[in-house]
Amino acid sequence: MIASKLPHVGTTIFTIMSKMASDYNAINLSQGYPGFDCYPYLRDLVSEYMRRGFNQYAPMSGVPILKARIAEKTKQVYGVQFEAESEVTVVSGATEALFSAVTAVVRKGDEVILLEPAYDSYAPAVELNGGIPVYVPLKLPDFSVDWEKVKVAITEKTRLIMINSPHNPCGYVWTQNDLEILAELIKDKEIFIISDEVYEHITFDGRKHLPLFSHELLKSRTFACGSFGKTFHITGWKIGYCLAPKELTTEFRKIHQFVTFSTSTPMQYALADFLEDPSRYMYLNEFYERKRDLFCEGLKETAFSFTPAQGSFFQLVSYSHLTNESDFDLAIRITKENGVASIPVSVFYHNKLDHKLLRFCFAKDDEVLEKGLELLAKVKF
Repeated sequence: MIASKLPHVGTTIFTIMSKMASDYNAINLSQGYPGFDCYPYLRDLVSEYMRRGFNQYAPMSGVPILKARIAEKTKQVYGVQFEAESEVTVVSGATEALFSAVTAVVRKGDEVILLEPAYDSYAPAVELNGGIPVYVPLKLPDFSVDWEKVKVAITEKTRLIMINSPHNPCGYVWTQNDLEILAELIKDKEIFIISDEVYEHITFDGRKHLPLFSHELLKSRTFACGSFGKTFHITGWKIGYCLAPKELTTEFRKIHQFVTFSTSTPMQYALADFLEDPSRYMYLNEFYERKRDLFCEGLKETAFSFTPAQGSFFQLVSYSHLTNESDFDLAIRITKENGVASIPVSVFYHNKLDHKLLRFCFAKDDEVLEKGLELLAKVKF
């Protein structure tokens, strides 16, 4: 019998809730993917490159023109320069970027600070590399970073801190003060940072995404992981990238080449062409802010309480004032009885801490959101 390397890991809640949504013909507001297609022109570009014969392996680190476009975009949007050939790597999705970055720096016995609630791939990546997750809870009600607890959690064994902004599942967006405090905490220590920034273009109410590499000291320590899936509604393409200083990128690529080696060739060329027009990502925040506002306006007609998300395409709702039912049980019940699937936030905690919160994805067509809200208004407590 095989001895599992991850004995406590089962089927992800995203798979469970999506299957349940299908089984009960429920509206799926659980899994975080857009409910609408990508731009037709982007599809056409992929077809064009396929017809032109761009169907063999891409270079391990990505096709040169896409890496150049990513570097240009980063310079244009954030004013930060990365050298395309040695500091930009195209990968098969941000999850691969996260895993490869963890593997590049974490060794047996190293401690890795995870801010909870945390995306479910973080801890397994740490554990598979012999690292020890150290969990630090974010502060309620806004899920900002409790920097005193982070300071206490840092030891001589701390090798890495993993951060996520805009945050999934809570929507918190890091501030300049957050960057300054983190830099101060690690400046005299050999600690690296992995920054999950897949929702970088989805911030609301005038907030600006502040990548960790916008801070000089943090840039020298950070693997910044991005995704085209969230930006261009192509999560099924599984194409992401990692930005990091040359020294870190060298180690990152040593892992990447033996995980996936390279990423879909025609899709890379298509994305390179598509990136030539900045308007295709610069106004994404406005698109999703309208959907967040539509969803939050409808939530006012339900029994749930909420604070509008600062970023990402997820909205948390609280029901602690209504019942003591567990979030997992409530998510199951609402799917079965009311026909709307969500994610219980306790699954993002290693100890399944239950704050009576559910996560809904509002990256769906307006008619789907309106129907879901109509059903949520009928939930009984």
